[in-house]
Amino acid sequence: MFGSSEEEICGGFSEAIAKWSSCEQVENVNPGTSPPYCETDDDADDNDNGPKPAELYGKFTWKIDNFSQISKQELRSNAFEVSGHKWYLLMYPQGCDVCNHLSLFLCVANHDKLLPGWSHFAQFTIAVINKDPKKSKYSDTLHRFWKKEHDWGWKKFMELTKVMDGFIVNDTLVIKAQVQVIREKKDCLFRCLDLQYRRELAGVYRTNVEQICGRFLEEKQKKFGDLLGDSAKWSSFCAFWLGVDQNVRRRMSREKTDVIFKVVVKQFFVEKEVTSTLVMESLYNGLKALELHSKSNEAGEKVMDAVESPVPIVCVADGMFTLVDDVLLLLERAALEALPPKEEKDGTYADIKREESRLAELGRRTVEIIALTHIFSNRIEVAYQEAVALKRQEELIREEEEIWLAESQQKVNGGAADKKKRAKKKPSKPKHSSGKGKDKRGNGNLDVLLQDKMQSEITLHSAIDGLSLNQAPSILEKPDTSGAVQM
Repeated sequence: MFGSSEEEICGGFSEAIAKWSSCEQVENVNPGTSPPYCETDDDADDNDNGPKPAELYGKFTWKIDNFSQISKQELRSNAFEVSGHKWYLLMYPQGCDVCNHLSLFLCVANHDKLLPGWSHFAQFTIAVINKDPKKSKYSDTLHRFWKKEHDWGWKKFMELTKVMDGFIVNDTLVIKAQVQVIREKKDCLFRCLDLQYRRELAGVYRTNVEQICGRFLEEKQKKFGDLLGDSAKWSSFCAFWLGVDQNVRRRMSREKTDVIFKVVVKQFFVEKEVTSTLVMESLYNGLKALELHSKSNEAGEKVMDAVESPVPIVCVADGMFTLVDDVLLLLERAALEALPPKEEKDGTYADIKREESRLAELGRRTVEIIALTHIFSNRIEVAYQEAVALKRQEELIREEEEIWLAESQQKVNGGAADKKKRAKKKPSKPKHSSGKGKDKRGNGNLDVLLQDKMQSEITLHSAIDGLSLNQAPSILEKPDTSGAVQM
């Protein structure tokens, strides 16, 4: 199934390449325009001893003679090899599923014989050459070739009516292809493009790269600015940070490089976005500039940058990104520091080098802001939020304790008041229960017995009072007759 990307580049690509060709041999370039990190085709890719971008890049020219006499619906070029893979160009002189258009595709040769699961990820450019180089028609795209999409290109590459306008010379049509196989990595910044191919693409897409990185930097700048603008939150954060132990601060102010790299790749490498490779090139060169600066600082050397750039926010060494200063100062810098300025182009070789320098500087700023953002958001701010939550929890517990103590004191005061009120009231007569009634009955019987005894005593006294004095002793005292002798 043919891909049909409608992303076609206007004459700007042709003009950019023409300018590059005309200024490629310019000499006496001002050394001050060199980027902070100048890579060459001899640089190893990511220092992993893998193939370099130049080894994964190839060109192919296809000359089609007797073009006006072609009667076939499709034409295939000879196979050519790039990065150990076979490719060929496929052309439909009268259009593929369209009318009055020239259709062009890049295809993987012998795709049916490749092992299951194969895929080739590549960026490629196809051009139909005009006798005036500035009018040549270029289109490029980024695509992952696999079993179901082993061919990709443009159904409407150009209108047939325009083919006759300087593109066919002596009944010959010339088509050129550039293919760059890409070894993308999910956990590492990587170079993508051959140096010459990258410069050609940068002539067209440099503005897009600047916009992509610029939007990201402006977004983060606004975020940091909002933090500094919120006086209450900023004061709270400053108080938290100043209260953190110095050793703990240092541990929170760093992150492993592979963690940051994964964030960068996920953020900026989009397979369907043709400018992704140039963005990655910019970020890769920016990373190398950071590493060079860090190594120079360790060695006590001064970095001779092309353009005087601010001191980096992070250093890269020993597999770690580390903040170079206190996070409070770095956040202020990130919120206020301006982006690298744009410069006027003059179409010379020096101009191309200045553009490369600006893109490398933009890449450096982007990488260090990503590192700062990640360290702040995933380490420092997390610790701050935890401290805020813990403080709030303690405040809630304290508030609950205060409420409980107030309620307890209120109950105590209320009980004392009630007791005082009861004490002021007149005591009422005690009410006897049924048990007390029973005691009353028991006491009544006792009263009866006492009354009987008293009555007996009264009767006795009455009897005594009725007797004569002589008779009284005999009554009161019983005579003792036990030992008496009757006379």
